[in-house]
Amino acid sequence: MKVRTLVIATSIALTTAACSQSNDADKAAAPAPASTAPASAATTAAAAPAAHVNPLLTASTLPFQAPPFDKITDADFQPAIEEGMKQELAEVDAIANSADEPTFDNTVVALEKTGVLLTRAQMIFGALTGANTNDTLQKVEEDEAPKLAEHSDAIYLNDKLFKRIETLYNKRDSLNLDPESKRLLEVKYQDFVHAGAKLSEADKTRLKEINKEESTLSTQFTNKLLAATKAAALVVDDKQALDGLSDADIAAAADAAKGRGLEGKYVFPLQNTTQQPELQPMNDRATREKLFKASWERAEHNDANDTRDTAARIAQLRAERAKLLGFKNYAAWKLDDQMAKTPEAAEKFMERLVPAAVARAKSESKDIQDVIDQEKGGFQVQAWDWDHYAEKVRKAKYDLDEAQVRPYFELDNVLQNGVFYAANQLYGITFKERKDIPVYTPDVRVFEVFDKDGTSMALFYCDYFKRDNKNGGAWMDNLVGQSHLMGTKPVVFNVANFTKPAAGQPALLSWDDVTTMFHEFGHALHGMFSNAKYPSLSGANTARDFVEFPSQFNEQWASDPKVFANFAKNYKTGEPMPAELVAKIKKASSFNQGYAMSELISAALLDMQWHMLPADAPKQDVDKFEADALKKVGFTLVQVPPRYRSSYFQHIWGNGYAAGYYAYLWTQMLDSDAFEWFKEHGGLTRENGDIFRDKILSRGNTVELGKLYRDFRGKDPSIEPMLKDRGLKQ
Repeated sequence: MKVRTLVIATSIALTTAACSQSNDADKAAAPAPASTAPASAATTAAAAPAAHVNPLLTASTLPFQAPPFDKITDADFQPAIEEGMKQELAEVDAIANSADEPTFDNTVVALEKTGVLLTRAQMIFGALTGANTNDTLQKVEEDEAPKLAEHSDAIYLNDKLFKRIETLYNKRDSLNLDPESKRLLEVKYQDFVHAGAKLSEADKTRLKEINKEESTLSTQFTNKLLAATKAAALVVDDKQALDGLSDADIAAAADAAKGRGLEGKYVFPLQNTTQQPELQPMNDRATREKLFKASWERAEHNDANDTRDTAARIAQLRAERAKLLGFKNYAAWKLDDQMAKTPEAAEKFMERLVPAAVARAKSESKDIQDVIDQEKGGFQVQAWDWDHYAEKVRKAKYDLDEAQVRPYFELDNVLQNGVFYAANQLYGITFKERKDIPVYTPDVRVFEVFDKDGTSMALFYCDYFKRDNKNGGAWMDNLVGQSHLMGTKPVVFNVANFTKPAAGQPALLSWDDVTTMFHEFGHALHGMFSNAKYPSLSGANTARDFVEFPSQFNEQWASDPKVFANFAKNYKTGEPMPAELVAKIKKASSFNQGYAMSELISAALLDMQWHMLPADAPKQDVDKFEADALKKVGFTLVQVPPRYRSSYFQHIWGNGYAAGYYAYLWTQMLDSDAFEWFKEHGGLTRENGDIFRDKILSRGNTVELGKLYRDFRGKDPSIEPMLKDRGLKQ
């Protein structure tokens, strides 16, 4: 099971617990007024075109306040963001400087209502910079990053504002607040303390400098990595080197080459992970090695896009910040408000997985080497050989060929009759495509979502195909967040990086792609089902080691017999997948899990090692640190590299998962344990779906997350179902 990137934009004035985009800062440039000069002779015959009015400055009039992408220009974002910061600071200052005694309404609720313009502009801007960026947007992103950091500090380090919140927090038990309101007060107080509200003025000054520099570097890392990934795409001149790839894959590579002005060549853009999907079918070992190394070394060419120095400096700054805030390292600071609570607890959890995962990976490596030797290959298996020969092992052990499977997983059919169908069976919701809602690129589709009683409840956007101007991975985000206080319903979107087929060809998916769609839609359900009053607590605004739970849990339904039978149909004939092929997929479900778990655990432990550096540690040599860290935690199998190297670990240097990548493993535990509950209660039923929606998906962060899980499950989560699901325990 592979990991996906999740990005969730949040307002600075709100909680920063949810995913990767929290920003802040400064002065506004209002849109230029329309000219009042008299019309010239040249304009008397026809009215002059109306001056452009920045559509971000007011709420959208489209359904659900959906963004008017047909009216928004790149030039609109910077003035909207800066005006948004200006307005929010004025709103915050009015709260902080109020002469009235602090009350929950005039302080905490008032704070929830601030930053509407900034939130709107940032959510839309975050969507585009992640999925459809360009040089102009990247320049705005880099210009605004330090200002946004200053803006955040101006709120969280505002002494007068914090004292009002602290006054209320200290008497919270006597305020007669409803449970959600009390939870908001507690979360808000913790957010301020965590951000440095109790520091001395001198320490606050240094903290602001650190935050400003880190935000700049983090944005630079993201933009460098995007450019490095694009530049590192493998270009192949000789079609014979592509032996093993399907005609459709080769046609797609030829189209990608044409798009880059390389007519007659073949281009394979890189995905964000170490391994690349084309490594599996490629028969030519030299080409496999080139593709693997293009991925492995993508950001390590000592050029303008080399990310290593940037990453090392970010690690230094984070260690210093942690010390300022009274923690022994950044990981201790980061996990203080997470479910795991401490890096030691997270490490102990992962260490329980290491022996079984490594032993299983070594066994898998032997199976692969046996195939190489049987074929008289004359070489020892390397990282670029693994996927290719693992597929041969799978064929031999399970008689399962990925090429046999793909014709049954056509993208639209998986979406409509798989992802949507499962949601309907569990929760009663239905979907209707909307062609009248503007989108930011033609690849995007929009669906209106209707609740079980037929009422309109959300909009869902999906953007599934790779583009050179799209960040790697897959994620969910909000364009509009849900909040009863603000009167807004959710507008959410899913992004992925599936290979776009050549014109007229179907988009055929791998099984991993299928589970990616279900995974990201689990995040979407978390956003769409949100039933919170306060925006800070709604939807996916939860701890990092909880937010992946709904998404990983939703993957379970991809292989549910009823759901699977509804979408696994041949795209040409409409015939269902033969029972024997279904049985093979099921039998092979734990295949290669030693590799999958090892690459994930090694990446998570690498992340934790980076963020357990003490503040006085010197700036690290990234390559040496990475090698030493992996050796320290017991991962020395060169055939099983970490899912991400430090130099392209976007999750931890750019997407907010710093000291939090373990969350994918932690939430696998929650996912498997929760699915045990479903199995104990009859599996896929509306009754079970309604319970899960009511007790988990609708609650956001309105209840302490450990309690939220126990209220659903009746006990703390167990690691045993996870070990069994991954084939690591009988």
